[in-house]
Amino acid sequence: MTTELRVLSDSDWDAWLDCLEVAFGGVPISVKGREMYAELAEPDRALGHWDGPDCVGTAGAYSFRVTVPGGRAVPAAGVTMVSVASTHRRHGLLTALMRRQLDDVRSWGEPLAVLTASEPGIYGRFGYGAATTETSLRIDSSRVLLSAPAGTDGVRLRRTSPAAGLDACEAVYARLAASRPGTPVRQPGWERLPVNDPESDRRGGSPLQCVLAERDGEVTGYVTYHIRPAWDDSGPKGTVAVRDLMALDPASYAALWRFLLGIDLTSVVECRNRPADDAVLRLVSDVRRCEVRLRDGLYVRLVELDAALEARSYRTPVDVVLEVEDPFCPWNAGRWRLTADAEGAATCRRTQEEPELALSVTELGAAYLGGVSLTALARAGLVRELRAGALASAALAFSSDTQPWCPHGF
Repeated sequence: MTTELRVLSDSDWDAWLDCLEVAFGGVPISVKGREMYAELAEPDRALGHWDGPDCVGTAGAYSFRVTVPGGRAVPAAGVTMVSVASTHRRHGLLTALMRRQLDDVRSWGEPLAVLTASEPGIYGRFGYGAATTETSLRIDSSRVLLSAPAGTDGVRLRRTSPAAGLDACEAVYARLAASRPGTPVRQPGWERLPVNDPESDRRGGSPLQCVLAERDGEVTGYVTYHIRPAWDDSGPKGTVAVRDLMALDPASYAALWRFLLGIDLTSVVECRNRPADDAVLRLVSDVRRCEVRLRDGLYVRLVELDAALEARSYRTPVDVVLEVEDPFCPWNAGRWRLTADAEGAATCRRTQEEPELALSVTELGAAYLGGVSLTALARAGLVRELRAGALASAALAFSSDTQPWCPHGF
């Protein structure tokens, strides 16, 4: 079988999106959804496999900036819309897409590529490591109480439409993005994502609703959510389905959660994506009735290893020689000396010195944002300590007080 791999032209877009649609189950993307994707898409960063007139493989890469430890927003390719037609499996199409895409990302000068995986077993062989964890919650609000910190009663809550509150919500998001590794810094046009509300995504719920938290006349937090009404013989059993919740201070945060847990005619509050260290887990009276589940979130791929390691800060000074395996991007393979000073500023250079830690680029990607411990990876046999003490020193330097988190897909 012979296929052609090429960058999209404007005339390719509909066929390319049709291929993606079929690969993800064949459910039609709404007209508004297609319009939004068309506005956000960057065709010159999208690839398609073509078998004659038919598109049989897709891969795109948004121009992102992602917060890394230390607060810097680093250019990253937001890999998205990856698919291969079921009729063309096992012919190397996905490998060819990943090969071309990573070569392109390197040529664009972006040291990182990031993605959220539809299936977790796909991308490790291309050097992507699972770097963040998503927490889902299903809280029994009829039995769970919330401990509210001082100042919560002074927070004003105000209902608004998602569109009317968008600017205020985005201002809160922008302030918080710099404080949590893994968070994409919104690029122009992406402010539409939080208020995109196709009926197909509501799962029988209400249109998207929005409540703002305010202190001293300033918006200090927000929540967007759907209500899914339900009743049985004993009465109302509705669900509050939270989409986004952000707050700048503990009181505003607690006020929003208290509001959600107290909405009339509901008995469940569910969230599909919260950070692993979400403070609500410390405020609820009974975490066992919150049905906490963890899953993989953002995957990170170091495209230019030295530039990526120099872009982030480090928690403590470190001086370590890494032996890195990277068969898919061989320019990263070999020995690298990583040093960071007391302020966290780092240099990473090739070296011929004896290695002190050995690992693959996949493990380095997993540890990059500070949420996956090099020590834990070593216990799994995925990192090897070659000099006594090197593992503990590097693990501490790579770690982060704040768990990394990607609050939305792309």
